Amino acid sequence: MACNPSIGGTAKGHLVREIDALGGEMGIAADATLLQSRMLNRGKGPAVHSLRAQIDRREYSGYMKHRLEATEGLDVIQAEVVGLERDGNNWNLQTHLDGMYTAKAVIIATGTYLKGKIHVGDISYESGPDGMFAANSLSESLYRLNISLRRFKTGTPARALKSSIDFSKMERQPGEEPVVPFSFETREKLENKVECHITWTSPETKIVVHENLHHAPLYSGKTHWIGPRYCPSIEDKFVRFADKERHQVFIEPCGLKTDEMYLQGLSSSFPVEVQMKVLRTVLGLEKVKVMRPAYAIEYDCCDPLQLDATLEFMEIPGLYGAGQFNGSSGYEEAAAQGLVAGVNAALKIQGRPPMILDRASSYIGTLIDDLVTKGCADPYRMMTSRSEYRLVLRQDNADERLTPTGRNVGLVDDSRWERFCQRQQEKQAERQRLRNTIFPPSETLNRILVSCETTPVETGVRLEDLLKRPQLDYQKLEAVDANRPELDPLVQEQVEVELKYEGYIRRQQSAIDEMRRLESKLLPEEVDYNGIKGLRKEAQEKLTKIKPRSVGQASRISGVSPADISVLIVWLNTNVQ
Repeated sequence: MACNPSIGGTAKGHLVREIDALGGEMGIAADATLLQSRMLNRGKGPAVHSLRAQIDRREYSGYMKHRLEATEGLDVIQAEVVGLERDGNNWNLQTHLDGMYTAKAVIIATGTYLKGKIHVGDISYESGPDGMFAANSLSESLYRLNISLRRFKTGTPARALKSSIDFSKMERQPGEEPVVPFSFETREKLENKVECHITWTSPETKIVVHENLHHAPLYSGKTHWIGPRYCPSIEDKFVRFADKERHQVFIEPCGLKTDEMYLQGLSSSFPVEVQMKVLRTVLGLEKVKVMRPAYAIEYDCCDPLQLDATLEFMEIPGLYGAGQFNGSSGYEEAAAQGLVAGVNAALKIQGRPPMILDRASSYIGTLIDDLVTKGCADPYRMMTSRSEYRLVLRQDNADERLTPTGRNVGLVDDSRWERFCQRQQEKQAERQRLRNTIFPPSETLNRILVSCETTPVETGVRLEDLLKRPQLDYQKLEAVDANRPELDPLVQEQVEVELKYEGYIRRQQSAIDEMRRLESKLLPEEVDYNGIKGLRKEAQEKLTKIKPRSVGQASRISGVSPADISVLIVWLNTNVQ
């Protein structure tokens, strides 16, 4: 956790649940090092409910490191790779200490360390985030492999001393009870251990920022990096959103054994003295003491249009990309890609079919499809709006969608698989009970219905139909549903959501079926798109560059029209048996 002390958030929480459902470690580690948890978007529909948790950064890092060290069959070697060369069907890797390693597959997951360069005002120097060394030599090997690289930028805010912050001027943000875990495997009760706080910039903040824009590298003309669209620096916020007079700031603890506080929303590349002026205009930070100043970091990353849906480079067999190296941002996006790249590298070595997640299976599938089909002009961030199937891709049913896949590739062991199957059986039994349970009209039932502002009944009514009413839930019907079994909370949540949104889910499933029909129309690997009559020139160029696996993927390429897809389908039906 090189930057912020949190995991999850809108759509990102979905990714963590999906990683967990596939057999990944992120959710388990987050639960084990939890400081505070909240469910975002409670006031909206279940499709956008997302977990977000404050995590103890150092404890999380230590937990993950120990998991690696204790994993059977895994060797952990700490060294900087400075050279990467193809040697027949293998790869040779050279370290900065002249160590040599041979591999059948390599995954590049360099984060923001690849030729990382820190910027604080006019000061710049080579470094990775959090004071770590940058990887300065590897890029040359990648250029020799004809990998297209570009420079992206991200930033981090200052860390402040807790005792120098006036929390009495801020809004308290306690955690939510009961705590909902990230992992489907977490059974112990989790607790909120800290509070966060919310404050705001002031009109004076805006004045100080505008008076000092010439000191910011992005606006002084010193750099031409491409920064994150959805997580801009404080100077960028006041320029891009000129009509806004103030911006929200979250004060978040970095851990239980430190008084370092993370000032979420105040990332900056201003000089240190300007940063101090900006911070002391924020309510509650008038006397703040900064332990580490904010900085921007620019780094090398690849154009993800060079990658296949397995995250393997299309023109370089055995070489994979993952995380921010692929142009994405965020811990969660990086972990999702790392899992997919790792699984596919292993499957390829074993001679097994790849694991390809489509857009209808997961947010992970949406993330990867967006990257390899549409590319990204700035650091890509997952959002619920990016998925056209988000009512089906809820965080509550991630296990139902993906645990069978995790089992198939070997990441879900027997005990976990047994628990998953038990939940599914419990769910089916409960759905059957709801269909078969009929309540006659009664004074007790109608009193409940009227108190919940829904229509009383005059004839018998199925429990299933009652739960479909938006005003009702399991808890409100407890007085009349005396025979309800003790349900796993995960099962109860899934059953209730699926009942209430049954019609919408059915319509979305129809759209998914049509999408998968197009996905099943596979395109040959070597297609001369320039020779297909009827395709527009732009479509020919885009299809040749991206090399889509299927007609479905081709339909999502920018510049390929519905008319082009019709031509492609006719050509496919005529020329490919």
